[in-house]
Parts: sequence; structure tokens; C-alpha cells
Amino acid sequence: MSGSARGTVPGLATPHPLGAALPAVYAEDDFGQRFVAGLDVVLAPLFHVLDSLEAYFSPLLAPEDFVDHLATWVGAELTGAEPLAVRRHAVASAVALHRVRGTRQGLAAAVRLAFGTDPEITESGGASWSARPLGPFPGTPVAGVRVVLRVADPAAVDPHRLRAVVAAARPAHLPFTVAVTTSRTSEGA
Repeated sequence: MSGSARGTVPGLATPHPLGAALPAVYAEDDFGQRFVAGLDVVLAPLFHVLDSLEAYFSPLLAPEDFVDHLATWVGAELTGAEPLAVRRHAVASAVALHRVRGTRQGLAAAVRLAFGTDPEITESGGASWSARPLGPFPGTPVAGVRVVLRVADPAAVDPHRLRAVVAAARPAHLPFTVAVTTSRTSEGA
């Protein structure tokens, strides 16, 4: 995360100078006018932020340091080291990801967002119907999910980050395993 860019801006004029709002007794007072002019310098950025407040809550328009605040507000799973475009996309898609959290689709989307590639997901469960009772259960008897991430350079992927992303996006009751391997396209090369 970068530091905050909030503060005074040299040469930024205030749309509402305080000196003009002082009572008449202070209108001619040089000290009073200079004193409130110093306050105008501090308040000018505040007025400009308030004038464009809606842009702060749009992930595509918000200042870079405020995007990081938005990410914490919407529960976007970020480390802070991602490029700005990825952080903006994560904030913009956080609500949609929360809607599908705990599903195969949500798990795949979370891994894709964090690593830029689609994972292979193997689940133990299944659904089936039978005209007769006591039919065989689908899936495997041991519950779990396995996520395999195939990339060109497995050493470039942090397996602990993958584990954290999968832990946050998987169904809460399922144990899981993760693996990072070489992509199929680079195996044949």
C-alpha cells in the first residue's frame, strides 16, 4: 500500500474563502485576514474532495491510496503488492465474488483474480438421482477440494498466498489441498 496523498496542495484556491465570511469588524483587520487565509490553505483540499466525493467511491476513479481503503471496506482479498489495475478490479468485483463465495465458480474467480490464470478444481462431492432407494452415492467418500494452479514458472507463485486465497473462497466445511505446477503448454516446449 502506498502512503496517503491527502494534504495541502500548493496554489489550490478555495471556493469559499473564510476572509469574506468574517464579520465586518474583522474585514479590515490585516492579521485576521492573514490568519484565516492560512486556514483556507488547509480547507481547500477538503472542499475539493467533498465536491467530487462520488468519485472516491468508484473503484475506477478513486485515488490510488483510497482504492486500498475501499478494498478493506468491501473485503477484497489483496496483499497490497498488486498493480493498481488489479486492485481496482478486485474492489469493483468484490460484491459479485461475495455472492458466489463458497462455490466452485467463486473459488475459480478468486484464484483467477489473484493469480491471473484459471485453476483446475477437483471436488469430492456430486449430485445424482435414482429411481430406487439406496443407490450409490456420487463423488468420493472423503470430502475435500483440490486446487491445482498451472503456470509457466511455479517458483514465481507464492504457495502460501494460493493457500490463503483458497481458504477464503472455499466452502467453509471442506478440507482442501493446493498445488502449483508447470503449465501443460510449457511442458511440451
